[in-house]
Amino acid sequence: MHISLDGKIVAIAGATGGLGPTVAAVFASAGATLSLVDRDAAKLDALIASLGAPPGKHHRATADLADAEQTRAWAEQIRQRYGRVDAVLHLVGGYRGGQTIAQFPDADWALLKQLLIETTWNVVRAFVEPLKASGGRFILVSSPQAQKPLHVNAAYAACKAASETLILALADECRGTGATANIIVVNAILTPQMRADKPDADYAQFTAAEDIASAMLYLCSDAAANMNGQRLSLFGAR
Repeated sequence: MHISLDGKIVAIAGATGGLGPTVAAVFASAGATLSLVDRDAAKLDALIASLGAPPGKHHRATADLADAEQTRAWAEQIRQRYGRVDAVLHLVGGYRGGQTIAQFPDADWALLKQLLIETTWNVVRAFVEPLKASGGRFILVSSPQAQKPLHVNAAYAACKAASETLILALADECRGTGATANIIVVNAILTPQMRADKPDADYAQFTAAEDIASAMLYLCSDAAANMNGQRLSLFGAR
């Protein structure tokens, strides 16, 4: 199924992370105009250059999304530049784990809360009204740990569960507006760089970044207009 996003404005949070470049490339190929945000301006510039679009087609902003004011400023830049936003893809992530609950470091707990909860909260609050106005899409990438936690991943699982709960609440607020909010669930992400670095490794339990991007593209299409508040699992076949 060919999906066109010509004329659509898509905001990608965490654009230069492991998943971001693949998602940006897939959405740019579908015709979307992108607003990319991350903390590293040089990486953002390199990503935009890699998309091969005419100068000025895509927008980039440097911001720490754990800072509410900086997040609102990014949303305001999009409003001033385009007048609306049609989709927000929240790709900010991070992982700490491998210890028991008692052993888990306070600093790692603080970091996970910042990366997985605070950024999600700030991005949702900055974009909820624009998305309701445009009948847009919000997509979060999450983990099965949110529903089936292991004790050695307790902090990570708790933060993922909190962020999922926020997206389900957002879906409830979007009901009746034409906007939707959904969650894509993966065990682990296989990026093109990982394949290049270790081509012979066993990636059976990983989900390819390209598959995640394709699922996101579908959720942003008219065909998925009635999908709201759903957890779409992209693992389990192997």
